[in-house]
Amino acid sequence: MVCNLSGTVRQRMYALLAKREQDARSLSQQLKISEKEVMEHLPHLIRSTHRQGQRLVIIPSTCRSCGFTFKDRKRLTKPGRCPRCRATHLTPPAYRIESNNSNRY
Repeated sequence: MVCNLSGTVRQRMYALLAKREQDARSLSQQLKISEKEVMEHLPHLIRSTHRQGQRLVIIPSTCRSCGFTFKDRKRLTKPGRCPRCRATHLTPPAYRIESNNSNRY
């Protein structure tokens, strides 16, 4: 029974991310689940969007103090501190779903 519930959560998460860019906190509030649970669903969304010819785009975190962007970060979660200035005031990563433009002839 839990599997059906998580599938429903993923479907709703997919629909929200297809509409607009959102971070984990925003998704957790709308879906009424924890941010940790949102983060557990994201790898599954990456795989399912890939199969549908789409992709989950990750907008990286940035440091609010010095402007450093975590563009090479592989993890989906928010980093703990900035490697440049060591500040902990960071924007969370955001996510959105977009279609691949692979019109090959």
